[in-house]
Amino acid sequence: MMGYTCHYAMTHKQTLLNNSYNTRQEILIAQNSRGTIYASGGQALAMTETDEEGEETRAYPYANMFSHVVGYASNGKFGIEAAANYYLINSNTSLSEKVANDMAGQKYPGDSVVTTLDVDLQQIAYDSLGVYKGAVIVSEPSTGRILAMVSKPDFDPNEIEAIWDDLLSDKESSVLLNRATQGLYPPGSTFKIVTALEYIRENIDSYSQFRFQCNGSFTHGEERINCYHGTSHGGEDFTKAFAKSCNSAFASIGLELDRRKFGDTVDELLFNQELKVDFSYNQSRLSMGADTVDADVMQAAIGQGTTQITPLQLNMITCAIANDGMLMKPYLVERVETQEKTVVKQYSPDTYKRLMSEQESQIMKELMTEVVESGTGTKLSGLSYTAAGKTGSAEYNSVKTDSHAWFTGFAPVEDPQVCVTIIIEGAGSGGDYAVPVAKRILDAAILNR
Repeated sequence: MMGYTCHYAMTHKQTLLNNSYNTRQEILIAQNSRGTIYASGGQALAMTETDEEGEETRAYPYANMFSHVVGYASNGKFGIEAAANYYLINSNTSLSEKVANDMAGQKYPGDSVVTTLDVDLQQIAYDSLGVYKGAVIVSEPSTGRILAMVSKPDFDPNEIEAIWDDLLSDKESSVLLNRATQGLYPPGSTFKIVTALEYIRENIDSYSQFRFQCNGSFTHGEERINCYHGTSHGGEDFTKAFAKSCNSAFASIGLELDRRKFGDTVDELLFNQELKVDFSYNQSRLSMGADTVDADVMQAAIGQGTTQITPLQLNMITCAIANDGMLMKPYLVERVETQEKTVVKQYSPDTYKRLMSEQESQIMKELMTEVVESGTGTKLSGLSYTAAGKTGSAEYNSVKTDSHAWFTGFAPVEDPQVCVTIIIEGAGSGGDYAVPVAKRILDAAILNR
């Protein structure tokens, strides 16, 4: 027992220190000033200000813009403030600096955290979402670095203590929920990425021979699936059905799939399981197996029914496609350093797992490129860079005209540098609302680099 306790204390020291019952936190807070959180460009996102009386106040220079991803450090902790709390309340400053602070009767400066976040991209994502509820994640598929993360509605962390009761009493908006990592939504047609991948796996030599005649709806038994606004797509091959986001074609595809294998692919794409990330999230959910009934399979194949996904997970799947099938672990903290810029801990890109083969990822890239070139994402075509993606219009209640607008994609296609995933709640068509937001972000990320 003693050996186990010592081993656990050494290997879980952050967990132990962050436990609210651990009084060592109070000792460190009394001894050290909470460190600064920086953007990748050096801008301070959270800092401790001390007045003439020595009273400390946590300040957030960008106010609402980073409210969910950076979080807050009073009334509990959230966001990076929570995830990096262990480092922020410790101080590894030099001995000479500590002596100088002791002589001046001042606290030691806590270690700082440098994030992967890009202020310019965060600003564009934040402004582009406007007054809508929703979320945006911008990431680097080759490394897993998260460049921007926006969730709305938001709040001003500078006022967190004053507005706390109001935030808790707001049951409708869920203001404190980070929709980017914790929001669960029907994925709508973005889930056709998963359905298409499974169909390709089961028909690797013949998927290109797929043919379907779309008349605007598909009926099987008592279940009827309509295409968005009842659009009749006519004769389609597999690429066109994906590019035009044909619900009818994909409902029929769903019925052809081996349900056990479909369920295996869903699980391989990280549904129904814990994620290896260092921030709060919710698990995406879809139950699919050999006993799943036809009606549920048809709904699942087009991203409706009981299917629930977070923007984070959709972004991870998209990043894997962009990165030749290999998913890199998403991360927000680049390094921890002292006030003198001495590095205490460095975080590096880390492989999460392979989600698909290189061949499968290449096929998916081609399908997603066609979405932009001739399908529902044409607002991203004809630019100075190439882009690929998938739109979605996800119904979320019994009113068929109500839908969330989705887009997930990456650019440039030949050398993906940036992956962006967007959901705009209740906006309507992904092609009309989410794609223009993606264009503004991709323009800034690629053209301004």
